[in-house]
Amino acid sequence: FFLGGSDAVEFPIKFTPNKPGCYHCQIVLKSSYDIRVYEIECVVNADQADAQLEFLIPAYQTVTQEIPISNLSNEDWRFEAILEGQGFHGPPVINVPVGGTVPYPLTFKPIAEN
Repeated sequence: FFLGGSDAVEFPIKFTPNKPGCYHCQIVLKSSYDIRVYEIECVVNADQADAQLEFLIPAYQTVTQEIPISNLSNEDWRFEAILEGQGFHGPPVINVPVGGTVPYPLTFKPIAEN
């Protein structure tokens, strides 16, 4: 393919994963004038990716909830956690090996209001 000016060529791709995971693809387009390599990464989440946690504790008590992170993909995962909300704490990074489950310890430590 050689695309000059405002020419465009559509290149439809159909991707049908059978399970959650991280999928990589490399597309190489060649012509006598040009070579282009496109790297594509698709991350597929489970059907029920959304979750809700409810903390019931006595006032001013600290509670930790371990959230299991299961890796059903073919690659090790490295998660960076960004926690929002006052009083929540947890490790900034966790690693989950292929086929493994690692608990993410989310802690809520309330602060007394004045």
